Amino acid sequence: MASTRAAIRYAKAILDLANSKGVAEVVNNDMKSIASTIDTNAELSTFIQSPTIKVEVKESALLEVFATINGVTKGLFHLLFENKRFEILEAIALEYVKLFDENNGVEVAKVTTAIPMDAALEAKVLAKIATLSDKKITIENNVDASIIGGFILRIGDKQYNASVANRLQVLKRELSN
Repeated sequence: MASTRAAIRYAKAILDLANSKGVAEVVNNDMKSIASTIDTNAELSTFIQSPTIKVEVKESALLEVFATINGVTKGLFHLLFENKRFEILEAIALEYVKLFDENNGVEVAKVTTAIPMDAALEAKVLAKIATLSDKKITIENNVDASIIGGFILRIGDKQYNASVANRLQVLKRELSN
């Protein structure tokens, strides 16, 4: 759990630095790219986590993989090199994006659907979001076939369950009473 606290501290420090240099949004795009690249690339993830690979090698490899990143982001790589903490890079990137969104009044709506969202479902979800939040919303779609159909919407600590699986559960409870 300490690594999560550390990730939050690093993310806050990097965000403060990026804000002071006026590059917070550019660094946010770097962080999104880093998080999704590590998340979708098992080899890179294993490489970063490996205790046997020297930190110098990790830093130079990351600078090559993410050659176009901002100087502030490169500074983060160097800081992780000095502190030998590359294993929390993905967590830092995710925390940074979360903090950046909070600072800019953007809230993330996690939408779980049985199949990837189409335009019609997205319109329904956006209409429901408008009743739950007045902030700018980014939609994050997770696909889970077990909900059968409909959607589950979570914004912060609020959840709205319009899934077929949920309706079946409710029906089952009503019939058993």
